[in-house]
Parts: sequence; structure tokens; C-alpha cells
Amino acid sequence: MRKIFPLIRIFSIGIFLFLLSCDENSHSLGEFRINIATVVPSGENAYSLLLDNGERLWPAATAVAYHPSYNQRVFLNYTILSGAQNGYDRYIKINDIWNILTKPIIELNTQNADSIGNDPVKANAVWVGGDYLNVSFMFNYGGVRPHAINLVMDKLSPDSTSGAIDLAFRHNSYDSQKDKLYEGFVCFDLKPLRDENSDSVRLSVRVKEETKDITYDVVYRYNQKTQEAVTEMPIPVISSNEYY
Repeated sequence: MRKIFPLIRIFSIGIFLFLLSCDENSHSLGEFRINIATVVPSGENAYSLLLDNGERLWPAATAVAYHPSYNQRVFLNYTILSGAQNGYDRYIKINDIWNILTKPIIELNTQNADSIGNDPVKANAVWVGGDYLNVSFMFNYGGVRPHAINLVMDKLSPDSTSGAIDLAFRHNSYDSQKDKLYEGFVCFDLKPLRDENSDSVRLSVRVKEETKDITYDVVYRYNQKTQEAVTEMPIPVISSNEYY
């Protein structure tokens, strides 16, 4: 997996500001956009992409080789080629595509509590996009062993939130040195949490930071493909070397 280094990440800020000012109907081949998307395989090495706002994108052209898999989230750099055609909202050219760490929610129990860990971690942003909980985070890393990042359904805790599903964002540093601050990004599949008698569920996500616990209250609306607003679009930070 490739890593976007600080200089490129700083450049990405300008990209996002540029994208916000783009005309939604413009199809200039000199323009490009960056979005989070979900991969939808449709055959051997064939796939489409689903944006969190529900738009379906067909990669009519690509500059990179990519092998699709189900329930995979990606950062997508693309150029719009045309509007709606053949059941897709846009035909696009893929300029680049990077896999995001995408994981299921696991149940915390006495058998896995130690391996899950409960070390401090900083959440920059926590929000629902499509059928996933997206977390932009920061952690201290010593460069010895990749850290474990998970989202757990914490049934061991005596406390519960009325009318919500209690989740905890967990970090295992494996007692590594805290030499340098790293950034990460992860998506968790929320589909198993759906209630068939409702069109949404409330989530209470607890994050243990250095000095206190912070709880993020979000709503997963699974019949409405819209991304919840975040105060600041997270900058893409992609790595598989420091966490898994």
C-alpha cells in the first residue's frame, strides 16, 4: 500500500478546497476530484464505485491497475467523463485509487479483550458515510510492530446508552515506544447493525484519549445514502505499515 507523505497531504488541502468550488456539471478533462467510495465488483477485475451520496460511478477509463474486492473502501482520484448513462450517474476516468483499511465490527469479550487493547488514541473525526463508520485518527508509533485498530461492541461495560448501540474505538499499541505521531484512516462496516423495524440506528462511539474518554453520537441512516456533515474534510492518509 502506498503512503501519502506530508508534502502531498498538504497539497491535498488545496485539492479539497478546489473541489468544493467546482461546477457539479463540468466535465473538463483537466479537473479531478477526490472522494471516498465503496467498491462494487461486477465480474473478473470489473467493478463500479458507489459514493456515499448514492452516486454510482462507472470507470470507463483508468490510469492504474486495480483488483476489486467486496466491502472495500477506497480513496478515489477521478475525472468525470460524462453524465448519466446505462444506469450509472457518471462515467469517469480513474487517475488513482487507494484502498482504505476496511474492517467489520467485532464483539468484545473476555477471550479477546487483551488482544483488542485499550491504549489511548486521538480521533480527528468520526462520521457515517454510506454504510460505514469512518474514523480519521492519530496515534503514537514506535516503528516496531503495527498497531491494532478495531471497533468493538462493548458488552463488558456496565454502562449503556439508552436508545443507542454502544461501540468503542479501540487501539492496541503492543507496549511499543511512543516515538512519533502518526495519522490513520479506517472504515467499519455498519450493515450488520441494521434494525429491520427501523430506517436508522443511533450509535454511541467511545474513544479513549490520553486524559479522558470522548463519546461521539452519530446516526446510521441506511435508507438514505447521504454523508453526515463533518466540520473539516479529513486529509487522505493511507498506510498499511503502522496499523491494521
